[in-house]
Amino acid sequence: MFKQFIQRSYRSYSAVGFQPKLDYNYLSQNATAIEKNMFLRNHGKVDMKQYKRLNQARLIIYNLIISLRSDRNGLSLAAKEANDCEKRALIIQGKELKTNIKQWEERIKTIESELLGQGLLIPNSTHPLSPVGSEENANIIKTVGTPRTDQNLLDHVVIATKLNIIDFEQAAVATGSSFYYLQGMGAFLELALVQYAMHKAASRGFLSVLTPDIVRTNLAYGCGFQPKSGESSQIYDVSTKTTNPNDIALCLAGTAEIPLAGKFALKLLNEDDLPQKVVGFGHAFRTESGGRGVITKGLYRVHQFSKVELFAVTTPDQSEDMMDEIKTLQEDIFTELGLCFRILDMPTEELGASAYRKFDMEAWMPGRKTWGEISSTSNCTDYQSRRLSIRYRPKYQKNQNTQFCHTLNGTAIAVPRIIISILETFQQPDGSVEVPQVLRKWLPGEPTHLRP
Repeated sequence: MFKQFIQRSYRSYSAVGFQPKLDYNYLSQNATAIEKNMFLRNHGKVDMKQYKRLNQARLIIYNLIISLRSDRNGLSLAAKEANDCEKRALIIQGKELKTNIKQWEERIKTIESELLGQGLLIPNSTHPLSPVGSEENANIIKTVGTPRTDQNLLDHVVIATKLNIIDFEQAAVATGSSFYYLQGMGAFLELALVQYAMHKAASRGFLSVLTPDIVRTNLAYGCGFQPKSGESSQIYDVSTKTTNPNDIALCLAGTAEIPLAGKFALKLLNEDDLPQKVVGFGHAFRTESGGRGVITKGLYRVHQFSKVELFAVTTPDQSEDMMDEIKTLQEDIFTELGLCFRILDMPTEELGASAYRKFDMEAWMPGRKTWGEISSTSNCTDYQSRRLSIRYRPKYQKNQNTQFCHTLNGTAIAVPRIIISILETFQQPDGSVEVPQVLRKWLPGEPTHLRP
């Protein structure tokens, strides 16, 4: 099953011109470190010993092809000076060399296909300061605000039902479980959150973008949205079923990060034009397979939700500062909303395939009596740019080869989780919910409270 996924990934990349550029020599030379990194990240294992053997075979064949081509060129030059009898013999030898070269070229093509397919499944390297292990090993960097721990606080499902702003029952009839209607002030609350986040990001120099919700599946894979070995995919496949293996596969975007990355795919940028920052509004679709319980009920884990996403393309030297910039913007947003939240440096097992380092932000959700993730920020270094061919021309070294950019992403607003946080944090004894000041101007009548 996993091998089939490797093969499907490679075909998907090739089908629409994405030509991932992996450094096979680097991967082979660092095989031991990569194996350790995959173990620490609990990532599906690629056999790096076999990978090294394949790359060694590639180098041997490559040098052999170079030698054979040189021999063939020598025969061609000799044939020009030879008499007719000698020329015929040299031509025959040249044809034999040509056939031999073609066979070796086919062989190296097969090896490179396997190196690429396996290499695409190797996760990014890991920041040396990232904690090691599972989620409980995350480092709490900062806590903003004080958790509300009043007695008899309600959860967001009860609050939303009394306010008549969410309809789960009819959504289950119309679509299925884990879908919902936002209605009345609930609908305007989503629009207010989107407007607020888009304006806030624009004020910090982010270009506003409305993203497509359907993307090429290979774009999702290139961004790192691929299942680990033994896991099921979270992607909704919407491809038309045909018998042609080269037909373009399409899927619903799991996050606006994917189409925002696609906005830069195959581009060659000038260093002077970096960094580039965009903020995108789109819908996220995730299968979210698994059990449902008290912790995940209501809006916490759903199959479709609105999301405002931050995305940046930088040089390698700019990416650390850009990560701080994105994290600061997120912190400002949640502070202005009045939420109690904390910032965590996430451990190795919580890093997706693309993330070199990741910070999560969790809000205290009083009705659930626990912390819940509302945002994350990831520095993906050149993981995505190598797979999507996002490069730049260095500024001062005119003869230097083009370099791969770094990409970063962060959630500005994941609407359902923020609605949970607002409803539970600002619930009042009379059943109303206080509206954060920064959202009021986008609600009809600019109310201070949502009331039953």
